[in-house]
Amino acid sequence: MKNLIAAISIFGLSLTHISAQDIHQNEVPSVILNNFQKSFPKAADTDWEIKGNLYEVEFETGFLGDDHKVLYSRDGKLVRHEEEISKGNLPKAVLASINKSFAGYRTDDLKKITEGRKVIYHVELKNISQEWKVVFDAQGRILEKRAD
Repeated sequence: MKNLIAAISIFGLSLTHISAQDIHQNEVPSVILNNFQKSFPKAADTDWEIKGNLYEVEFETGFLGDDHKVLYSRDGKLVRHEEEISKGNLPKAVLASINKSFAGYRTDDLKKITEGRKVIYHVELKNISQEWKVVFDAQGRILEKRAD
């Protein structure tokens, strides 16, 4: 049984390595790198990976080191941008929805995710006895809600 668990663990780790491969910045195609540097000139602490047909870069910006994750297609188009945000940067409609549906909860791990023209907000909400992961659209509608 221990051998089976070890084999499954090794197989799982190898799949993770296959699906995402760390690369050095000099291995990133110039069209992607140029677009990235234009869009995020103050990016620091960058880490690049290849995930399938996409290039992913994780980096920090700003004085407090806000975390970002951006995916680019092979032709240099920004496909997805995920950024850590503060509660004050949530749209008023999202804040109103949180106050109405989750009174007494505190917010944690807030992310703004942009794909094309679509923007959604991932928010973790916690109180003494429950934790929720909730996805809102910019109008404050709950798109997804699951217990954490």
